[in-house]
Formats: sequence, C-alpha cells, structure tokens
Amino acid sequence: MLYRKIGSSDLEVSEICLGSWLTYGGAIGREQAEACVAKAFEAGINFIDTANAYSGGKAESFLGEVLADRSRDSYVLATKLFFPMTPEDRGLSREQVFKQIDASLARLRMDYVDLYQCHRYDWDTPLTETMEALTEVVRQGKVRYIGFSEWPADKIQEALSLPGVEKFVSSQPQYSLLWRGPELDVIPLCADNGISQIVFSPLSQGVLTGKYKPGLPPPSGSRMTSDAMNEFMVDGRYHDTLLGRVQQLKPVADELGITMAQLALAWVLREPNVAAPIIGATRPEQVKENAAASGVQLDSQTLERIDEILADSVAYKGPES
Repeated sequence: MLYRKIGSSDLEVSEICLGSWLTYGGAIGREQAEACVAKAFEAGINFIDTANAYSGGKAESFLGEVLADRSRDSYVLATKLFFPMTPEDRGLSREQVFKQIDASLARLRMDYVDLYQCHRYDWDTPLTETMEALTEVVRQGKVRYIGFSEWPADKIQEALSLPGVEKFVSSQPQYSLLWRGPELDVIPLCADNGISQIVFSPLSQGVLTGKYKPGLPPPSGSRMTSDAMNEFMVDGRYHDTLLGRVQQLKPVADELGITMAQLALAWVLREPNVAAPIIGATRPEQVKENAAASGVQLDSQTLERIDEILADSVAYKGPES
C-alpha cells in the first residue's frame, strides 16, 4: 500500500479509503462488516470515511465499537455533517456544527476526528457563520482539519478568501471513469490551494467492476438488487449501451494483469490531486482486491484506449450542492 498526503495537512493516508455509506451499521451484517474493517487494516488501509447521517448514526456507532481496541494513531478517521439527523437537525449553522461534532464524537467514542467535512453546501446559512464555527471546533481540539463534499467552485473560492478562518484541505466529489465533472473546475482550483480530492463512487456503484452485463438481470446479491443500496442505480443512467462499453474495458484490464475494479481505481489515482478513492466494499475479498489497485500505473496509451471505448458515456456534470 502506498500513501499520500491530504492537501496541505500532515495527514498521510492510504491510497485506498474504506467507506461506510449504505454498508456498515446498515445493509450488511455485523460480522461481515467487522471482517471488512479487519481486512482493510491487514491490507495497509489506514483511512476510514463515514458521516453522521450514514444509517442514521449507526455507521459511526459501528466504527466507534470496532475501532475501540485499535491505537488512535493507527488510522485517519473522517466524518461529515449536513444531512438531516432529525427534522430540525440539519445544515451547517453554528448551532449544528457544535451539536453534530459532539454527537459524532460520542458515537465514535473518540476525542477528535482527523477530518470534518461539510457534506454539501448549505444555502440557508451564511458561509462566514459555517467557517467560523468550523474554525472554533478545530481550535477546541475536536477536529484536526476540515473539508467539504460536492461544493461548487465559486463557494470553495469564497471560503478560501475569508480571513481568520481555518482553510479546507480536502474535497469529496463523485469522480470516476464515467463521471468526470470535477476536472472542469474543482480539481484545478483545489490543486492550486492545497486541497486534495477524496473520491466517492470511483467504481460507479460497482458498475465499473463489470458485474452488470447488458441485456441480463443483475447478479443475485449485488448492490443493484438491494433495495437498501440501489437508490442511485435504478434511474436509468446505467443503460445497456453504457454497460456494453464497460464490458469492453475487460480486455484492457486483462492485458495489464489486473481486475476491472483495479483498473477503475488506478484511473482515479492517476490524478495527482486525488489523495484516495473511497471504496464501499461489502465483503473482505473486495477490500483485498481494491487495496491492490494502489501503485498500479496506467500509461498514456492505456488512458487513450479507455477514453476511446467509453466515448460519450462519460458525463461531465457539476457538484450536487
């Protein structure tokens, strides 16, 4: 496993990050989830990402329990706030920043988190209020560094321009072979300002593993067949034309002696501004396979071949906020 620094911070993280959205504390069983975390550490993964809203707080609670016996300096823990925890508790107001960090720390059984991320931009709260509150929790020692997810470039720049507040060190966008919007403005802006990308959905909900075949039903037990995990897979975006093009990536991976998942992760890691892609593994063997993508190098001919295969199946869309 290779390691990279997150932006201008001193956080050194594995090139693969273990995520917990829809999985730990939620859609998969406790024993299986514990096995995934154990396999991650065995593979050299030291970076774990979660959020207060994942499984209504249960993801944080699970991680608090499973990490309790591990040395606190053996891993980097990132969590987030913004999405509703109750009908009244949502957003990035001063009150919510203070309330949600304390609630997250209690569930995680920790004194601090390494990275605290704004899960989306809050259009109902003045940016100055959010940044001043985040700065305060950093100076209280509850948070080491701050980041954001899916913010528009103009709001990133506005935050960077505010005087007397902590600066962001991380951005968490959706980014993959099929979803390249961050390349338009977010990645260039972040690269110039000491902010790294921590990428979610690098395998496009598992589509880039090649498990979904055009014209055939999804495999039993896959994410697409799970009502608990297929929320973003049933809207028609993964149609047969796209799935057919993804299948054409298999010979590319085979020639390199890697899996399709490793090809997709290596493609994300080819971008110097990426610190780590987040994997949503539900089985220990997936963790092991994905971790092996660290250090895989793709030459220019391979990258050109990938682009030719995917053609106009690649989407360039802006952030969700």
